[in-house]
Amino acid sequence: QCMNLKVPLDHAHPGGKKITLALSRIRHRSGGTYQGVLLVNPGGPGGTGRDFAATVASGLPGNLRQAYDVIGFDPRGVGASRPALSCRPHYSGPGRPAYGTAEKAWLKRTAAYARACGRKYGPLLAHMRSEDAVRDMDLIRAALGVPQINYYGGSYGTYLGAVYATLFPGRVRRMVLDSNVRPSGIWYQDNLDQDLAFQQNLQAYFAWIGRHHKAYRLGRSGRKVARRFYATRDSLNVRPAGKKIGGNELTDLFQIAGYTTAWWAPLAGVLARWVHDHDSGGLRKAYQVARLGHADNDYAVYNAVQCTDVAWPRSWRKWRRDAVRTNRRAPFGTWQNTWFNAPCRVWPAAAGKPVRIRSNGAFLLLQATHDAATPYRGGIEMHRLIKRSRLIVENGGRTHVIAQNGNPCVDDRFYAYLSTGALPGKRVTHCARLSYPTP
Repeated sequence: QCMNLKVPLDHAHPGGKKITLALSRIRHRSGGTYQGVLLVNPGGPGGTGRDFAATVASGLPGNLRQAYDVIGFDPRGVGASRPALSCRPHYSGPGRPAYGTAEKAWLKRTAAYARACGRKYGPLLAHMRSEDAVRDMDLIRAALGVPQINYYGGSYGTYLGAVYATLFPGRVRRMVLDSNVRPSGIWYQDNLDQDLAFQQNLQAYFAWIGRHHKAYRLGRSGRKVARRFYATRDSLNVRPAGKKIGGNELTDLFQIAGYTTAWWAPLAGVLARWVHDHDSGGLRKAYQVARLGHADNDYAVYNAVQCTDVAWPRSWRKWRRDAVRTNRRAPFGTWQNTWFNAPCRVWPAAAGKPVRIRSNGAFLLLQATHDAATPYRGGIEMHRLIKRSRLIVENGGRTHVIAQNGNPCVDDRFYAYLSTGALPGKRVTHCARLSYPTP
């Protein structure tokens, strides 16, 4: 079921201008004990949540499908919500300047993007903070007619959940936070931490490719595979595959291997076919399947939220110094991430102050030790800030967002908590990671 909900643009003036949120509901099945609504969010900022409700509901065991109405929502500015932000279509698509060498071109490009957002949306940009989205969540609760929500959030959705629990502590029944943002790092330092974490995961991935040299013939060690990858990236910067996939696009595509091991084998095959056979079709198809560079909505919202949640450094000298230093240790994606976030340096809306996370909630936290997008210390910090929480750690896990990913040690505890509210007895429970894939 789908519905729209009008909410104030400015929560400080609830009688003023309204915007529209798009929601979905997967209704509980009859036959069990109804436990209320389970509000879900997949992350972002900028991630669409309406379809995520169906994804979560489809993975729940029968007793939980009978227990919960699963509610998805597109946060303000996202997807089917209105207005939906889009500042400059195809900003992230093929044809961009090289990440690591075209500094002046990128400074001009990111400043132009920020100006385009300001011209198009003006006052709206002052009301795109995480706190605004959290207050929207409480209006969703009220519209559903329930005194409390249950909540599952992944990635950036953990930050939304933590802010909600801080501002509305009596309105949370159960909460699961999966792959946790580090609140004290938002957002400049968290992105620098990501650079190092993605580098570690890509090095592990290159080593995996090296162990399967017979299948891919890209090198017998991680170091040799890495050299092959970076040489390939340099050559694609000069002559893009099929005139579309350059070095930037190769970085974008292989960053997915840092998010999840599920893409390890497919991406290694695509790279091998390009290196050995110059098969550009495989690269183009993988890029299309991953849906990279085709829309601006998620990127526009990403900036609108992160650039105003907290003040970013304005000095390019600082950005450049930090990027150069980090790139020495993390050459895979440091410059990509720097330019991805650079509009925040000149964003045309004033930043606020982040909510100070504090909660006594009896919540369940999930975290993989080698999560690149939300590095492990985010889970440790969130666990400390939410006093009665329990933390499930997937030791050695390299996949981002781990519930309903096939690990029974994680999923059994996830479902048990949603079923009864029972938390593990230990403050921290360790689970073994899933096996790495085979070619």
